Amino acid sequence: MTTPVCTGASVAAAPARQTQAYSSFASYVRARQPVLLRTARSLTANPCDAEDLLQTALAKTYVAWERIEDHRALDGYVRRALLNTRTSQWRKRRVEEFVCDELPEPEPVPDDDPAERQALHDAMWRAIMKLPARQRAMVVLRYYEDLSEAQTAEVLGVSVGTVKSAVSRALGKLREDPELGPAC
Repeated sequence: MTTPVCTGASVAAAPARQTQAYSSFASYVRARQPVLLRTARSLTANPCDAEDLLQTALAKTYVAWERIEDHRALDGYVRRALLNTRTSQWRKRRVEEFVCDELPEPEPVPDDDPAERQALHDAMWRAIMKLPARQRAMVVLRYYEDLSEAQTAEVLGVSVGTVKSAVSRALGKLREDPELGPAC
């Protein structure tokens, strides 16, 4: 292995090269920043994200500044760095929000009038009282007492199929009741 004859000269030359590289890079950024920022804005929807994207691409360009042989093609190099950086950000991004036509949250229901609520409650009970006794018992056990079909069948001493068919017929009658209207 050979040792350099003058080690001090190579060490002293490194800061001079870095200073020269920094000054040429800084002058390039000052001259081309508006054009490059427009390119970054075309890649993002948010102006702040565009500035961050440009800053990241310029940092990558500065690291490779001395390796770039043709400084006439710097705009192309930076544009490619912008595009590659944006693609990497897009691939790494976690999607936490989804765009959809309808909001997932239900619209808040305005407080209804207690008088209307009571009128509907009374109309419902009048309609239930019109049902035959067996159907009325099944509807009350299923929907007011919140029993399952099997529990309702056990209480009434009938099969589960009988509960299903009787409740279905009873709900059909309740839907047809003109006093309840479209609320039921």
